[in-house]
Amino acid sequence: MIENIRLSFQGIFSHKIRSFLTMLGIIIGIAAIIAIVSTIKGTNEQIKNNLIGSGNNTVNVRLVQGDEEMMFDWQPVPDGVPVVSQKIKDKINDIEEVECCAFYRKRSYMDSIYYGNKMIESASLIGIDEDYFHTTGLQIKKGKGFSPFDYKGQSKVCIIDDTIVSSLFGDEDPIGATIDINGQPFTVIGVSVKTTEFEPVINSIEDYWTYFQEESGTIFVPSEVWPVLFRYDEPQNVIAKAVNTDAMTNAGKITAETLNEALTVGEKSNISYKAENLLEQAQQMQDLSKSTNNMLIWIASISLLVGGIGVMNIMLVSVTERTREIGLKKALGARRGRILMQFLTEAAVLTSIGGVIGVGAGIGLAKMVSKMAEVPVAISTPAIIVSVVFSMVVGIVFGLIPSIKAARLNPIDALRYE
Repeated sequence: MIENIRLSFQGIFSHKIRSFLTMLGIIIGIAAIIAIVSTIKGTNEQIKNNLIGSGNNTVNVRLVQGDEEMMFDWQPVPDGVPVVSQKIKDKINDIEEVECCAFYRKRSYMDSIYYGNKMIESASLIGIDEDYFHTTGLQIKKGKGFSPFDYKGQSKVCIIDDTIVSSLFGDEDPIGATIDINGQPFTVIGVSVKTTEFEPVINSIEDYWTYFQEESGTIFVPSEVWPVLFRYDEPQNVIAKAVNTDAMTNAGKITAETLNEALTVGEKSNISYKAENLLEQAQQMQDLSKSTNNMLIWIASISLLVGGIGVMNIMLVSVTERTREIGLKKALGARRGRILMQFLTEAAVLTSIGGVIGVGAGIGLAKMVSKMAEVPVAISTPAIIVSVVFSMVVGIVFGLIPSIKAARLNPIDALRYE
């Protein structure tokens, strides 16, 4: 085998231009496939990250009626939905896919928040427990967080984010200031910020409507003070942090099942806890372009077919050129299998070199497309390995006919060939 490989390289380098032109179809096909697969993989990762949010891995489990989330801004508190107990929370935390969880109540469009003569519209108000900040990746950048007393009592204190600071306070220090929330005075004790900032990558108007959500800011209050602002025994939603991105679907599903076990609502009410499945949303968006992507790969594969035909053609020429050499080897006792393996090895080496060059060209092409079209790419190692192996297989398949022809030559006729 080593001798066959040495002879293959000798034959290839003795006809450099011809060998390169023969490999060109293989190079173009492999480069195109790697560039397409890398672009597809990069785009899919971007979709997943846009929806999930920079590795936050949190899943919201909300109370729904049918497929619509229950909004207690205007809907009454339903019967048979108890306030979630610590026992259920511990049960959720014990789920293998869940790292931690928190409970919260929310008003998404508060329009009765004032500071002096300033008012903010459509702000979010969230009543949180002691685990909410840790679960969601929030931290206090100024002031302080809620104390254990704040969580257990009905302290009228709040934490605001930067958007609220800009809207209500401008350059004024908000710490210690009193704001009016739904007619109740609350003292600002801290300003929150996300541990890791994440902005979706927007490449088109479709991406804008998919990922962009207009925020007017968020205010956090302890969950125990919620009844002072609204009603007692309002149902809570749950946010669960999965151990990793791939575990998000199961974490949300099992959390919802655990919460639903505590419900005593009738089937006709159609009320249940349901987890948002961001991974499923990402998969649906990825599947939209799946058929187009597959078509592109098939088109690129045509280059490999053309390259394979080129290999077959040049190997037939090589057999013709080396007829006397084949006759001499046979006359000296070389068996058909030896001749067959020599030409098959040469074809495989020829296409393998083309495959390796194609891999380099594909990586370069993928990076060039990324810069020119501002499309993310992720180089796929499996695609590289499969491409090189496939190029070798192309050489073997298309080199088979010329190799068989060489192996079947009559040594006497071959020696007489001019």
